[in-house]
Amino acid sequence: MNVISTVIPEVLIIEPRVFGDERGFFMESYNQQAFADKAGITAHFVQDNHSRSGKNVLRGLHYQIQQAQGKLVRAIVGTILDVAVDIRRSSPTFGQWVSCELSAENKRMLWVPAGFAHGFLVTSDVAEVLYKATDFYAPQYERSILWNDPDLAIAWNLDGEPVLSAKDLAGKPLKDAEVYS
Repeated sequence: MNVISTVIPEVLIIEPRVFGDERGFFMESYNQQAFADKAGITAHFVQDNHSRSGKNVLRGLHYQIQQAQGKLVRAIVGTILDVAVDIRRSSPTFGQWVSCELSAENKRMLWVPAGFAHGFLVTSDVAEVLYKATDFYAPQYERSILWNDPDLAIAWNLDGEPVLSAKDLAGKPLKDAEVYS
């Protein structure tokens, strides 16, 4: 696999090795030893999640203030713009964000460590997203940062209006959000 650094050192783009022929393809989407050896990711994953969304659905920016989750994200159908925002107040990259296009075609994955808010925008007609999480879902600790916070100025490159949940419409700007120390 190929590991690509981003402007936020802890957030990594993972390109798996894909073996293709006339029958299709094969790839390891996760191998604990390879992720530890090549990417330094030693996280223990406890939950796998799968979502399906239509074009312009924007999910996020989500995090859990306790039971923080690291996430290994990939799109298995369609294309998304995946975004990670550093919300660790003591971090030199606090308030900065990284984005990456993940698609069924490019087979890239994004490693979003604990301490980051995460969200994605569906840019294809439909997308299915799988992600592994390092802690269990705990709705009592879930928080949401406003997707269009002007202080973050995330370049979503929207084609029309986003489709948002009530929870995401009620997200808080980063300056008012509960964040990690």
